[in-house]
Amino acid sequence: MAAREIDPRAPEPPYRQIAADLIGEIERGELAPGRPLPSEKELTERYGVARNTARSALAVLRDRGLIFTVTGRGSYVAEPASTDD
Repeated sequence: MAAREIDPRAPEPPYRQIAADLIGEIERGELAPGRPLPSEKELTERYGVARNTARSALAVLRDRGLIFTVTGRGSYVAEPASTDD
């Protein structure tokens, strides 16, 4: 999984750029449901950002229902929401 470069001068904040990158990986199936996401530490190394930036990116995905977090274990890709209601 190659990380895209984070552009600190872009109008989109770095945490949103990381979130968009991770969303793309989920949509392409590179991060499958039930699989763990990279840890905050791994994200800081991968994107060259501070831990709070990585944490904010994960919060965006959690708020959209794309991931869930298990305290002390990490964040995982959520099952896609069912559309057959």
